[in-house]
Amino acid sequence: MNPGNASTPADLRPGRGFLPLLRTVREARTSSVAVAAAVGGAAGLSFIGADSRWVAALGDTIVERREIPEGVPYASAPTDGWDNVLVVAQLLFHWFAEFGDQGVLAAQLVAVACAFVLLAAGARREGATDGSTALVLIAVAVGALTSLVVIRLQLFSLAFFPALLLLLRAETAESSRRIWLIPPLLAIWGNLHGAVLVGYAVVSAYLVLSRLRLQPRTAVGVWAASTLALLATPELLETLDYYRGVLTNEAARRGVGLWAPLTISSPFDVVFVCVAAALIALAARARPQLWEFVVLAGLAFLTVRTARSGVWLLFAAAAPAARGFTLRQALHPRIAAALAAALLVVTTLAFVRGPRSTGAGERVLATALGAAAGTPILAQDVLAEQVALGGGRIWVGNPLDAFSHANQRLYLDWHEGRAAGDAALRHAPRVVLVHPGSASDLRIRASGRLRELARDEHAVAYGR
Repeated sequence: MNPGNASTPADLRPGRGFLPLLRTVREARTSSVAVAAAVGGAAGLSFIGADSRWVAALGDTIVERREIPEGVPYASAPTDGWDNVLVVAQLLFHWFAEFGDQGVLAAQLVAVACAFVLLAAGARREGATDGSTALVLIAVAVGALTSLVVIRLQLFSLAFFPALLLLLRAETAESSRRIWLIPPLLAIWGNLHGAVLVGYAVVSAYLVLSRLRLQPRTAVGVWAASTLALLATPELLETLDYYRGVLTNEAARRGVGLWAPLTISSPFDVVFVCVAAALIALAARARPQLWEFVVLAGLAFLTVRTARSGVWLLFAAAAPAARGFTLRQALHPRIAAALAAALLVVTTLAFVRGPRSTGAGERVLATALGAAAGTPILAQDVLAEQVALGGGRIWVGNPLDAFSHANQRLYLDWHEGRAAGDAALRHAPRVVLVHPGSASDLRIRASGRLRELARDEHAVAYGR
């Protein structure tokens, strides 16, 4: 048995079992409003970003052909030998897309709701007050805003990572056979999103720094099973090649797009840094376990390298941060009920409206597809994914790691408006699709070699 954190006062120590946890959830009026606020904010500000539609496009192909295709069927550049690990995610996104933009928005909102309910439950189980939990949840929602409002493949991990943290902290308080839930959790997660590697690293830290000294056989057994769970995908051993390709693709090497590092030139990054610093300071004040300190340090390092990883840092810091201070004020039941009702109305209206789009409108997309007449279209990020989901063909796009490094470099050079990227235009015999004012757009206009076919707020289609 692990006695847990000896510095925690007796009246605030985590309750044993799930009945005390359910009781604290029922009493969590203020933190429930915070959860509703996070979901309402995600609904009201939501938009569909890159790294979402390509998954649905592959899901469409799998359903139509009733088999997993070789490579990326909507791309003309060679993708033979690409290891398709996320088949389950592709099928789920196919189903989400069947309901239109509201379908993917509903999936995002469910993921956000799960994440914040689990974070609240974890903080309350650690002994945090309702008021402290609510304040920390609001801080997390503000700091992780871009991860909550941009609908991407990452939505699955928004739910799985807090679930893993809740399980590990429950095991830290009281060792049990529940530890064996970790391998199946990782196995399911690994078929949905690559952030399972972050979860695997967190599990490894817990097992080595906490469980190993108490129950070495259990720790080694769970770690071995967790390692095998990462390979429980359609590609089996080739799953390792998939992760190697993802981590070494050209966007990751250059630190661009979803792989961009933290920067003070981004207002969202500045807000994140302020929130993260406050939560980490509060978490340190609560004197968490050694494995938690190591996890926070590792996630902080990862976030500096790749800004989108910051959401995992905030999630990991939430529970100890809520325990690091005491705010006993709570909302009156009537006020809490009124706020929850208002937030429900806001969420409902936002859901009916649907998410905003940063991609091409129907007219521009139809013009591009019609003018291409089945030939490959050279298109930027989300625009390329729209072409794929719309039944068209692209040269290169997401998933970027499916293509050769030479084609990845050429595509990114074109995307960034470099002279070296002009050769990419040879792979689009009829149509190019770009964002207005982007580096690619400016270079195309300066060259005068293409004529404009159609334009809207988010896209310009050029033809030969």
